[in-house]
Amino acid sequence: MSLAELRQALTTSFKHIPESSRPKRQFKLNPQRVDQALTWLEADDSHHILTFDDHLYPPLLKEIDSAPFLLFVKGNVVSLSIPSVAIVGSRDATPTGLKHSYEFAQQLVERGIVVSSGLAAGVDGAAHSGALAASNDQECKTIAVLGTGVDVVYPKRHQKLYHDIQLQGCVVSEFWPDTQPYAGNFPKRNRIISGLSLGTVVIEASRRSGSLITARLANEQGREVFALPGSVLSHQSQGCHDLIKSGAKLVDCVDDVLEELPSIYQFHLEEIKSRHNICQEVDLDLPFPKLLASVGYEATAIDAIVEHSGATIDQVLEQLLELELQGWISAVPGGYVKLKRS
Repeated sequence: MSLAELRQALTTSFKHIPESSRPKRQFKLNPQRVDQALTWLEADDSHHILTFDDHLYPPLLKEIDSAPFLLFVKGNVVSLSIPSVAIVGSRDATPTGLKHSYEFAQQLVERGIVVSSGLAAGVDGAAHSGALAASNDQECKTIAVLGTGVDVVYPKRHQKLYHDIQLQGCVVSEFWPDTQPYAGNFPKRNRIISGLSLGTVVIEASRRSGSLITARLANEQGREVFALPGSVLSHQSQGCHDLIKSGAKLVDCVDDVLEELPSIYQFHLEEIKSRHNICQEVDLDLPFPKLLASVGYEATAIDAIVEHSGATIDQVLEQLLELELQGWISAVPGGYVKLKRS
């Protein structure tokens, strides 16, 4: 694509954006920026620039009022056309929140859905990792929407995750390459996360969490909003509880999400759903049921477990280790938490 062709594509695309979506200031092309974009585009076959009228521009994103007129994409651009569900939540997630995020994402991908999120620390990173760990052979598994330029990794600890996502999905940004982290850009990118998706799942959110912005935008865009409840004592769950009070659907398994998706996708989902029921527990014989009943869904001190179970400390430690290895509980600061229903 030449400079003239890209300039023409940008101009044509901008004219096709609904009036309500256009920037209030006059739209002007910066030839130097366009040259920089072309250099980036030609640097690798996995680089893509999508204008608003491009046939690969995400169809759901086109429907929102504030749709970006330009998208920079690295990875498999086809990922943007596959039905997706967003998973967002706290950057400072608890071990339980990280586990739920990972498992929800993994199970959604195994049911044929792409998972979108924001590559942030905490819930976002766990969701991307869970999606990539899905056992099926789906080529497109997850989409990371960045609040930086598409070539800037933030946070830097997600460098490997950033590259892995491009192999089984894509990273996308409306910001020009080399745009560095800026606080105001992260709330702005949230409308793209929700706009790409059929619905948004919120896992652990305080009342000041940025993920509540994504949930609000999803609601304004006419998309489904889901919230995973937590302890009434945890500030990390207060935002989720507020969402549920305001009409978001309470979910505790992936089927709760899938059954609310638009009917146009139901046939596809039902075919995959017939393979297994995610909500169904297959562990019929509970290991150490009395000890397991002594561990709560919030951190439970070992002393409390010993007292409640009536076992010796040696027995408790041995059985706790076995339960942890089987994935029933997890060691956390202050004791242990239960990870699944018993």
